[in-house]
Amino acid sequence: MAHSAEALFLIASILVFISVIASRATDRLGLPALLLFLGIGMLAGSEGPGGIHFDNVSAAKSLGIIALAVILFYGGMDTKWKHVKPVLGSGILLATLGVLFTAVITGAAAFFIAGLPLAQSMLLGAVVSSTDAAAVFSILRSRGVNLKDNMRSVLELESGSNDPMAIFLTLGIMGIIGAGGAGMAALVPKFFWEMGSAIIAGYLLGKILVFLINKINLEFDGLYPVLTMSLLIMFFSLALKAGINGYLCVYAAGIVMCNSDFIHRKNLTRFHEGMAWLAQIGMFLMFGLLVFPSALGPVAVEGLLVAAALIFIARPAATFICLAFTKYTFKEKLLLSWVGLKGAVPIILALFPLMAGIEGGQKIFNIVFFVVLVSALLQGSTIPLVSKLLGLEEKNVVKKRYPIEFEATAGIDADLNEVFVPYESEYVGKRLFEIGIPKGSLVTLVSRGEQFIIPDGGTVIEGGDVMLVMAEKQALKELEKKLAVQREKKHDEKDGGDEAV
Repeated sequence: MAHSAEALFLIASILVFISVIASRATDRLGLPALLLFLGIGMLAGSEGPGGIHFDNVSAAKSLGIIALAVILFYGGMDTKWKHVKPVLGSGILLATLGVLFTAVITGAAAFFIAGLPLAQSMLLGAVVSSTDAAAVFSILRSRGVNLKDNMRSVLELESGSNDPMAIFLTLGIMGIIGAGGAGMAALVPKFFWEMGSAIIAGYLLGKILVFLINKINLEFDGLYPVLTMSLLIMFFSLALKAGINGYLCVYAAGIVMCNSDFIHRKNLTRFHEGMAWLAQIGMFLMFGLLVFPSALGPVAVEGLLVAAALIFIARPAATFICLAFTKYTFKEKLLLSWVGLKGAVPIILALFPLMAGIEGGQKIFNIVFFVVLVSALLQGSTIPLVSKLLGLEEKNVVKKRYPIEFEATAGIDADLNEVFVPYESEYVGKRLFEIGIPKGSLVTLVSRGEQFIIPDGGTVIEGGDVMLVMAEKQALKELEKKLAVQREKKHDEKDGGDEAV
């Protein structure tokens, strides 16, 4: 049954609306929200109550390619260099060799389990080899779990940067299948060309974006997101045309932006975060619509076994091999093995062989469904429990939301910063004017427990206060250094309490 454009827009908006509202339920259950989106898509499909027939794989693939670029760009915008720098080596190993080992081991398992030809088995392994950062961190946030030490940083870097490797392997193996098995030796130089040139192109894109945002001085603030999106899609398309890995290009551009100073940062970050969520919701809804439950029965056992091989054998083996000579303990490696959740990327990549008409493409697509489903249900629901059992979680510090915000604009070299007042600070119990606030800084708000205090010179500072200070970088360092000076201990404390004796 054909639908008018108006009807299609109405259906799509209703499905997205339901998905967003229902996502609150997944927060309480501790499951990835993306799993709910998949379920809504299936219910709306031709074999569900919704009865919507959708089998346009070509349209789904085209939308998926753009959606993946949008998702990866925001992933880069959320990657702070100071967090990932200490774990750069481990993260890159997991994002490259880790993905390769996962793909090969899963492919070998699929060869014996699913009865697919060897090349198609390896293709299946490549499709499901990457992890999903959004799924992992949404669970950690919803369950109030904070991972210890550098665990969160290495997980952030790996899950944010391993998608380009999975895409490269998928497209490379598809090329080999199309060439009748020839061209495998060409993958190695192709890898270095695509990845190296993508990093350079991404760096240039990031610098161009930062320069234009800071210098172009647009009349309307709402045009800045339009600017970034247009350049993002332009560079992504040009990279693909030039034979460069466009996905790594936009991810690298996002990292450059995240670690640069530019105006309208908060607005642009929120915009691209919203676009990334819309892309993921759309992909899971579309995946649900494309899945025909009646076709899943014949591959159910095979799909579950491949998922088990990936979760319990391939991912742990790849993690332990890559981190064999690192400082990570056995428990830390075990947790990193367990948090390899699957998200939107395997769904999008599963469309590629289906669209290309590769032998076994439909079977690969159906097995990927089971892999994503089992990963979300099993790993997604147990990450908090596993991290607790391994003793690798710490108290989650919820970032406070303040009633005021500051958006950097041209002409001012300052930012709004949180400054903690140590309990042993020399200035505890003193009034604000006695601190001697450095020139170039202004205390705009004091957070004390659940209260917000609008300060003046007579406001008394207490230990544990968090001051919201608008300051230039040098002035901020001076203020933090001043507050860090501890007050002298009392005479009776120095002498061990002689008066009491």
